[in-house]
Amino acid sequence: MSEFAPKDTCGAINQMIILKSPEEIKKMGESNAIVAEVLTGLKERVRPGVTTLELNEYAEAVTQKKGAKPAFKGYGGFPFALCSSVNSEVVHGFPSDRPLEEGDIVSLDYGVCYGGYYGDSAITVAVGRISASAVRLMKLTEESLYRGIEKAKKGNRLGDISFAVQSCVENAGFSVVRDYVGHGIGSDLHEDPPVPNFGMSGRGVKLRAGMVIAIEPMVNEGSYKVRTKSDGWTVVTDDGGLSAHFEHTIAVTEDGPVILSSRRA
Repeated sequence: MSEFAPKDTCGAINQMIILKSPEEIKKMGESNAIVAEVLTGLKERVRPGVTTLELNEYAEAVTQKKGAKPAFKGYGGFPFALCSSVNSEVVHGFPSDRPLEEGDIVSLDYGVCYGGYYGDSAITVAVGRISASAVRLMKLTEESLYRGIEKAKKGNRLGDISFAVQSCVENAGFSVVRDYVGHGIGSDLHEDPPVPNFGMSGRGVKLRAGMVIAIEPMVNEGSYKVRTKSDGWTVVTDDGGLSAHFEHTIAVTEDGPVILSSRRA
C-alpha cells in the first residue's frame, strides 16, 4: 500500500530510519512469503467473470489459514484486505461485485502482518487478452521496478532508485505518479524513508545494510496526474488512461538487494 509523497522527496530531514537485524529480515521474509503466495494464487484466479470481491475473500482466507493478519484491512479506515485497482484506477481501489471483463487490467496490492512484521507487494494482471498498449504498459512498469531494485545497494543514494525508475518509465513515453510513493517497512507498514519513483541520482539518504523498503512504481499511460474518487480512497488517472502498479519489499544487505517478496512464476 503506497503512501502520500512527502513535500521534500530527496531530503532526510526528520526521518527516522530503522535498520533491521539479519534475524528481523528473516522474519520479514516469512511475512513476505505469505504475501507472495497470496498474490500468486490471485493471479491464477484472475479471469473474465470473476469479481474483485471474490479475490478479496480468497486473499483473506489464505492469510487467516497462515496465521497472519491482512495488513490493509482497517488501516486508516480502509475497509478491505485487498487493494484492487482496475484499468484507470491507480492504487487503493475497493474490491467490488463488478465482474472483470476481457481486456481489463487489474492491479492487486496486498500486505500481511505475521510475527510482528509486515510484508507488502503488488502486481498488475491481464484479464484475458488485452491490448498491445496495455501489455507494453504492464511490462514497462515491472521493468522499472527491477531497474530500481538494481540500485538498492549499500552506499548508493535513495535518489539512485528513484532516478532509475523514472528514467525507465519516461524514456518509454509513459509517466510516473508523483502523489504516491513507496516506503520503508518493518514492524510498521509505513516507515521512513519514503521511496519516490522520481528524483535525481546521487540525492537523498545513503542506503545502508539493514534498510528494508517497498519499491512500488505506479505508471500511467498518459499524464502522471491523479485524483481521488468520492469513496476517499480509490485513486484514478486524471485523464482516464490506464495505470499499472508493481511492488516488491527489498532488503538492502552487504551483498546487494534481496527481494523478500519474490514470487514463483
